[in-house]
Amino acid sequence: MARSRTPKLDASEVITNEIIRIIERGVLPWRKPWTAGGSSRPLRVGGEPYQGVNNLLLTMRTVMAGHSSPFWMTLPQANALDAKVRKGEKSSVVVYYGQSRRDAGDEHDHSDGDDHSEEARIFRFQKSYRVFNACQIEGLPDSFYPDPEPVPEHPPSEPIPHMQAFFDAIDITTVFTGTEAYYLPPVDKVYMPSITRFQDPRNFYGVWSVFLGQTLGFTAHTLEMNAAYLHNWLRVLRSDKGAIFRHAADAQRACDYLIARSETGRAGRSVEAA
Repeated sequence: MARSRTPKLDASEVITNEIIRIIERGVLPWRKPWTAGGSSRPLRVGGEPYQGVNNLLLTMRTVMAGHSSPFWMTLPQANALDAKVRKGEKSSVVVYYGQSRRDAGDEHDHSDGDDHSEEARIFRFQKSYRVFNACQIEGLPDSFYPDPEPVPEHPPSEPIPHMQAFFDAIDITTVFTGTEAYYLPPVDKVYMPSITRFQDPRNFYGVWSVFLGQTLGFTAHTLEMNAAYLHNWLRVLRSDKGAIFRHAADAQRACDYLIARSETGRAGRSVEAA
């Protein structure tokens, strides 16, 4: 009698369903001004930040579970540190992407016996693995539980110096006027309300970043916690388990581009001032 085979884990479906459950609670954790252990981003065991959909999912997990550490690791990584995952703790699925190369003539891949093309075929793949937060693990060094940095208080409607410097250096024309935020492609300009119209200056910079990203061709979505917004996202996620991965990847590319452009702008100003 043939043994039944365990169904293969569909990481895209698992992650999408978890995000759906969180949104169904009416909670958008990415909107919270949250810092865990000195970092606002989930970190790998070696301190490298997660990106894309992994960053989004583990941020949600951190907020929902109330973890105070930003570090995540696999069971073997915890064991290698002589630490132990507490019994009953639930892991989180994360994904990584890779590619493999195979010659076109390998394994009878050519169309006929006379075709010995040396062209290579590239196969892209997605794999998943499970991780635990450091707060779910006993016996780790104290360095995995850093003290949270205090969130500085800023006067309402006043610029935050380091954030303002970051956005100013991007050098994409922004006009501050009116009560609406949008990007106008014909003139390649971003239009924003004044910071004085925002109760929290961090929200001002959050909206600004969205529309700077739109100059790169990404669609802007206002992150308002209202029924229409939540309903729309649930509809998209339920109909397409790959949607959140594409949106997260686009957001990561936009973020990386804006960071690089800001760094270039600041470096140029330093040279001019020298």
